[in-house]
Amino acid sequence: MKKITIEDVAKRARVSKGTVSAVINAKSTVKPATRDHILEIMKELNFRPRGVARYLKNGAQERSIGVIIKDLSYPFYTSIAEGVSEYAISKGYSVVIASSNDNNECEKQLSHLFSAKDIKGVIIAPVVEGTSEIEHLFRLKMINYPFVLLEDVKGIQANVVAIDNLKAIKKAVKYLIDSGHTKIVHFAGPAQSSHTQERIEGFRHAYSESSLIFHKDLIVPIGSHYEESFNKTLEFFKNKSQKDYPSAIVCFNDHQALAVITALRQLAIRVPEDISIIGNDDIYYAKMYPTPLTTIRAPQHDIGTKAAEILIRNIESSTLLAVERVFLETEFVVRNSSRVLNSK
Repeated sequence: MKKITIEDVAKRARVSKGTVSAVINAKSTVKPATRDHILEIMKELNFRPRGVARYLKNGAQERSIGVIIKDLSYPFYTSIAEGVSEYAISKGYSVVIASSNDNNECEKQLSHLFSAKDIKGVIIAPVVEGTSEIEHLFRLKMINYPFVLLEDVKGIQANVVAIDNLKAIKKAVKYLIDSGHTKIVHFAGPAQSSHTQERIEGFRHAYSESSLIFHKDLIVPIGSHYEESFNKTLEFFKNKSQKDYPSAIVCFNDHQALAVITALRQLAIRVPEDISIIGNDDIYYAKMYPTPLTTIRAPQHDIGTKAAEILIRNIESSTLLAVERVFLETEFVVRNSSRVLNSK
C-alpha cells in the first residue's frame, strides 16, 4: 500500500508543498477557501501528517501511540493506560503516556506535540472547560490525525470509549431507594465534564422512577480533587443540624468519596451508621479505604484495550473510517460504606 505523502496532497490540490505545510501547522497565511480545499483533499486521500520519523537500527520505522490522561496519581487512569499498553504492544506499537495534570492548556500542548512528532495517534481523557477549549480537538480532526476520547465532548464527532454513566448512577440510586433511603444527595464533579452531567441525569432518572421527589438542592457541586472535595464537604455540613443530614451520598468518583469519608470522620459523622457513601470507578484501593467503599465498578482495563483497538484500526486503515462510540457496562459492588435501612 503506497504511503500518501505531502507531495501527493500538494499535487492533487494543485498547490505547493509549502501551502500544504502551512495548513497542517494552522498558519494564518493560507486563504480560507484554499485551506478548506486542501483539508478536503487530505480526507479524500486519508493523508496524515508526519513529524520527524524515527527509525530503528534495522531500518524499520518505529510505531508508537500516545495517551494523555488527566492525573497519573489516580488509579482509574493508570489502569486504563495499562489496558492501552498491553493491547498496543501486542500489535507492535510502543506507548507514550503523559499527564495533562487536569489542565486544558497542557492537554493542548501535548496533543500538538504528539501530532507533530510522528506519534501515530492519541487516546485522550479530555479536560473540558467550555466550548472554546476544544479547538485543539477540532484541529486534530482537520488534519485527519487519529484520536480516541475517553469522555464524550459536546460539539465534536469523535471516537469515544467510556462507560454508561447514566445507567450506572441510576442503578446505584435505585439500590439506595430499595434499601429504604429517602434522603439521598449526589455530590457532583467538575461542571463542564460530560461525565458529571451524565451522572446527574442518572440520579434524576432514578428519582423520576420512584416515589421520591427530585429537587435541584439534591445536586451538590463538590469537584473531583481531594482537597476541594474535602473542604466543600465540611462546608456542606457546617450549618446543618443532624435531622437535615442526608442518609446517603452518591459521589462523583472514588477519589471524591475518600475525601468525603475523611471529612465526615472529622465531623464525627459515622459511615455507614449515620450516612451511607457510594463511590464510582472501583479503583484498586477502594476496598482498602477506612470503610471499604460501596462503588460502581468501571471496566478500566477494558476501556483502555478498546480505545487502543479503535485507535490502531484507524491508524492502519487506508480509508477514513466511521466514528465509533462505545459505552461499556459497569458492575455495582456492595461493601461496608452503605447500609440497608429497611428489612426488604
